[in-house]
Amino acid sequence: MSTRLNSPVKKLTTDLLPQSALLRLLACLSLVLAPHLLRLPIWASALVIGVIVWRGLAVFKQWRALLPSWLRVALTLSAFTGIYESFGRISGQTAGVALITVMAALKLTELKARRDTIVMVFLMYFILITHFLFSQELWTAAYLLICASAITAVLIEANHPGGALPPRTTFRLATRLVLQALPLMVLIFILFPRIPGPLWGLPSDSGAARSGLSDSMAPGDISSLIQSNEVAFRVRFDGAPPEPRERYWRGPTFGHFDGHQWDSGIRPEGSANPVAELEGPAYGYEIVLEPNRARWLLALDLPERADLPENSRLDPDYQLVLDKGEVRERMLYRLRSHTRYRLQPELPPALATVMTRLPKNSNPRAQALAQGWRDQGLPPAAIIDTALRMFREQQFFYTLQPPALGRNAVDEFLFDTHRGFCEHYASSFTLLMRAAGIPARVVTGYQGGERNAVGDYYLVRQSDAHAWSEVWLVGRGWVRVDPTAAVAPSRIERGLGPSLSGIESLPGFLDPSRRNGFRFNLEARWDWVNAQWNRWVLGYGPELQQEFLRYFGLLNWSDMILALTVLLSAGLGIFGLLMLRAARVQPKIDPALRAWRRLQRRLAAAGLPQKAEEGPRNYAERVSRARPDLAATMNAALAAYLQARYYDAQPEARQRQLTAAIAQVRP
Repeated sequence: MSTRLNSPVKKLTTDLLPQSALLRLLACLSLVLAPHLLRLPIWASALVIGVIVWRGLAVFKQWRALLPSWLRVALTLSAFTGIYESFGRISGQTAGVALITVMAALKLTELKARRDTIVMVFLMYFILITHFLFSQELWTAAYLLICASAITAVLIEANHPGGALPPRTTFRLATRLVLQALPLMVLIFILFPRIPGPLWGLPSDSGAARSGLSDSMAPGDISSLIQSNEVAFRVRFDGAPPEPRERYWRGPTFGHFDGHQWDSGIRPEGSANPVAELEGPAYGYEIVLEPNRARWLLALDLPERADLPENSRLDPDYQLVLDKGEVRERMLYRLRSHTRYRLQPELPPALATVMTRLPKNSNPRAQALAQGWRDQGLPPAAIIDTALRMFREQQFFYTLQPPALGRNAVDEFLFDTHRGFCEHYASSFTLLMRAAGIPARVVTGYQGGERNAVGDYYLVRQSDAHAWSEVWLVGRGWVRVDPTAAVAPSRIERGLGPSLSGIESLPGFLDPSRRNGFRFNLEARWDWVNAQWNRWVLGYGPELQQEFLRYFGLLNWSDMILALTVLLSAGLGIFGLLMLRAARVQPKIDPALRAWRRLQRRLAAAGLPQKAEEGPRNYAERVSRARPDLAATMNAALAAYLQARYYDAQPEARQRQLTAAIAQVRP
């Protein structure tokens, strides 16, 4: 009767985890969840940290009672409701990850047996993958490999039937398992057919972050973007790059003005794609574009139509855009561009009307100034020169900290403040041209780019964002005019930092005095490492895979699948044989017997083998009779062997004596 009553208690006791194993589980869970805590609402991060701390105290204080069921249910429902209220959904990238992160922490409130630990382990493996939804950088992969080893160590601990293992033992074994899996992972990565487009097909989040250029432009937009050191894209030229003053990277084009803000507006019907007559040398290059959650791609002004990336086109404003979708993952594409061209030599009348339209009662002083130039009978080229000369000769200042402007922003900038950034100059110049009857529009993008000191490529950051104007002239088509160059020519020739140096305080990454030395070189090398990671790992799509595998004679998908099958089968077969060999029971031979067998082989070579029915004593007597000259050394070796093998005292000293005695037997 007593045995029957005590057996369930004994089973429950053996199923509980030791205190040290629970603490390691909590440490591992904290390591896995840490990057997500920065993305959660404050209340959710506080809840996750609070539950982990509470469970740690429960382990230290050895609290027996867990939370009651009603409280666990209330916490779960509250967390579910809170996620829905914070994100407006429970699915999608950010909301879904937030929900699973909070629920993983709440799982600790009912963790009490090894079975629950196994569930937590697999949950942590799943959460580990979700980090790639937010970052696919090299450091993220390294961090997740460490996390994978830590989770595997917890899994080993949970399956150990005895007491807690030393942490060094479990982590070393887990790291070995992860490293053994890496060759198989690399093989599958290289040979498994790549799928075009992003791997993660999650619904888009309405509140998802977006970086880079916008689909509209107002005073202050680009100057605030300049404060960012984030990479916009990397570009590698096939040969010599164009001059710095020609490195205009074309982005969104704006033709509608409401008096304060520029946007694309509605293009008139019948406006066909413009004709571009490309002139001069062509520059071939490769761009790795960072995700920006926008439709447009960046291209050196002006790209060829003949070799555009797949699923892209040049729109009527010669802006390179995706046919569908957004840039949600890092994208690699190749282009050819000409920096000299004639774009749309013939302008449709309806489009000319749109490109000279201005809102009524908006910026009246600027419109009156431009209309006065036109009333003087100046031709378009002279009006352009007059506007640029005004910026160049009057007290206009190029600054990152322009004053705030009101409704008539252009009037206030031209006649009152005289202080602005590139969007102020592009916006006011374009308005002046339209008021003078010249078709004009605003183009945004990037200008310049910094050559990496280690790799042969150029880095274009968000701080290189720029805005300029295009005016349409008879016989020449759309002509780029950059009014910023009239105020700060060094911005175009040497970049943003030198053009503002000495005028005002700059962010550290823009200060020219800091762009050398050990730290700058270290950053350049790290960016080069990231560029290789982006190109060969994150950019390893269908085209790059086919190009790479052609070197090995794999020309199509069937060849790739066959090679993958053969190599995986061979790899798994070799791994299985190694496991069988490791599991085979090996007879244990003590050092004394191993030394005696070495003596046996030496005597057998001299014609004195030991017979199967002979023991060591009988064998030594027969050798002594056959070879009296070996009698003394043979008897000494026999005595040392018996002492080393059958006496426990001083085993190392006796083994040394045996080795020395056997060395004296020289047949």
